[in-house]
Amino acid sequence: MGMRWANTNLRYGVVSVLLHWLMFLLIVGVYACIELRELYPRGSDPREALKQWHFTLGLTVFVLAWFRIGLYLGQKRPVIVPPPPDWQQSLARIVQVLLLVVMVGMPIGGWLALSTGGEEIPFYGMHMPPLMGKDEALADLVEDVHETIGKLLYFLIGLHAAAALFHHYFQGDNTLRRMLPGQSHADDASS
Repeated sequence: MGMRWANTNLRYGVVSVLLHWLMFLLIVGVYACIELRELYPRGSDPREALKQWHFTLGLTVFVLAWFRIGLYLGQKRPVIVPPPPDWQQSLARIVQVLLLVVMVGMPIGGWLALSTGGEEIPFYGMHMPPLMGKDEALADLVEDVHETIGKLLYFLIGLHAAAALFHHYFQGDNTLRRMLPGQSHADDASS
């Protein structure tokens, strides 16, 4: 039997798995766009295109983060077998909540930075309305905070990935397998 759409007691469903890995790829894309723009001179078409894609992909993360939050709140979370200590489960929940908060907050910060900088906010050929009027001093502050929180996001993603690998290779539990694509629910019986 293949994967189920919804989460079960031991596995994340297709929707959760696809959304998890899509969000990961989008965040990699957001990061790549803003870093790769440095390879091109200011004002050049490739640099501007990468900045536009950074903004667009960031807003895509914002939209999909709300679906992730809905799934997080509305579906059961598969249990970890064998169960880790309570402190590890508490820490995992804190990191998951922080990741969700940052996935919503970062795009809002970027949107606010563009708004206060007097720039357009692109989103797949549309232009989103500014959140505030132009204010260069505030734009600089918001951009600094946005960059700092961006570094926090990369740290949280690294911590999340390291914890999954630690659980898989050192604790031997199903933490990672619950979220891997292509795993069947028939595997649940063997877990």
